[in-house]
Amino acid sequence: MEVTTLDRIMHYINGKKVKGTSSRFGYVYNPSSGQKIATVPYATDAEVDQTIKLAKEAAAKWAKTSVGKRVAVLFKFRQFVSEHTDELARLIGKENGKTISDAKGAIKRGMESIDLAIGAPHILKGEHSVNVGGDINAYSIKQPLGVVTCISPFNFPVMVPLAMSTMAVAVGNAMVLKPSEKVPYSALFLSDLWEKAGLPAGVWNVVNGDKDTVNAIITHKDIKAISFVGSTKVAEKIYETGTKHHKRVAAFGSGKNHMVIMPDADMDLAVDAFVGAAFGSASQRCMAISVAMPVGEKAAEIFTKKAKEKVKNLKPGAYQDETADFGALISEEAKQSVLRAIESAEKEGANIVVDGRNPSVNNANGFHLGATLFNHVTPEMAMYKEEVFGPARAIVTAESLDQAIDLINDHAYGNGVTIFTNSGRHARKFTQEIEVGMVGVNVPVPIPVGYHNFGGWKGSRFGEGQMFGPDTARFFTNTKTVSERWPEADTKSETNFDFPSS
Repeated sequence: MEVTTLDRIMHYINGKKVKGTSSRFGYVYNPSSGQKIATVPYATDAEVDQTIKLAKEAAAKWAKTSVGKRVAVLFKFRQFVSEHTDELARLIGKENGKTISDAKGAIKRGMESIDLAIGAPHILKGEHSVNVGGDINAYSIKQPLGVVTCISPFNFPVMVPLAMSTMAVAVGNAMVLKPSEKVPYSALFLSDLWEKAGLPAGVWNVVNGDKDTVNAIITHKDIKAISFVGSTKVAEKIYETGTKHHKRVAAFGSGKNHMVIMPDADMDLAVDAFVGAAFGSASQRCMAISVAMPVGEKAAEIFTKKAKEKVKNLKPGAYQDETADFGALISEEAKQSVLRAIESAEKEGANIVVDGRNPSVNNANGFHLGATLFNHVTPEMAMYKEEVFGPARAIVTAESLDQAIDLINDHAYGNGVTIFTNSGRHARKFTQEIEVGMVGVNVPVPIPVGYHNFGGWKGSRFGEGQMFGPDTARFFTNTKTVSERWPEADTKSETNFDFPSS
């Protein structure tokens, strides 16, 4: 059935939904069917400027609001996110393509960031020292930056915006969110929930757009901090541009996450973990396992045989199909990119164990691919070196744990990594020597819980901020240290030219 009337997406600026004045716009698709479902406006420089101006005014008032009152809004917001999980999950499925159950899991993970932000009164506490010398007391306070921005990706339309923004709001900043133009519905729904929770107008804003809109935001003089998630190429560009304009930047990029499987591992457990972590969300996760790395030929033979049986039975499907293991890719362009990666791996000599290029799905017009698995992949191949953001995964055999560690440490990306083993000695060596930001032991996807810091190393992150966790409070605040003295009324005044000391 062809869609003849498209939804018109709006911006959310200063507490109101705004159509926008730009003549530039893009289309939003339902990945499961391949149909256009909406048009999304791309904000002009003038609209960005006006949004930030209004956000700056709101930030000044919000910063003076007691932290208790700010947290009360977050409590209500959390309640509404929880109550509307089903509706949010359907929106995510509609615009992103992931299954409803997967979307609900992501929303729950996003709520962990709200839980942490609710603890802002404790996190914002400073330090205090009495009589550091000369009857002087010293103390520190954390103050919000003002207006900050989060530029979020298509693959987690709710979880990532929640992870990136809730602490920023809790500590007293105003937020300008630029969601991926591919998934604008969820951001506007979150706007409704913030408004319902009582957040003052202007503290939370959503502007839609493309790279031109992003550039207008990150170069604006009143944007103080930038949090970004996307590809490494764009993350590095965001970091360079933002820091050039004196912004605080945390830009999170690509990943090529390895799972090392030791010969002593529970092989069935490792295979099940790999299949779910590698192909969930159609592999459109920056923390997805991209490479299985069995140690030793025997382990590789056993792992490949067992994995093949699991992978070939995986079922892609529409987001509302409860029997589907994973949904569609975000776009036809994304699908073609994965197909090119598969063809390249074949040409370079990798062996295709499971070929998912022609899946059986109900709607052939959707952006669907089945699960593809290669073995005999070597570190020189593009399939190993480059992030493939779709369901094509590699098996690379290592001769020893030392070689596995060396290969992973030599890789350009350092987002996540995990090891499956029954040896505490192997696990300890691995966690100590590996040069990756997030590490798992017998854990399929080593993404931390919301009250621990999230951040990769090497080409997976630019800047020192975290996406979520306690360090986000530091990222979105400035620390001010005060030395304070109240002399007695009869204290004699004298000039001292010595450097002050205790």
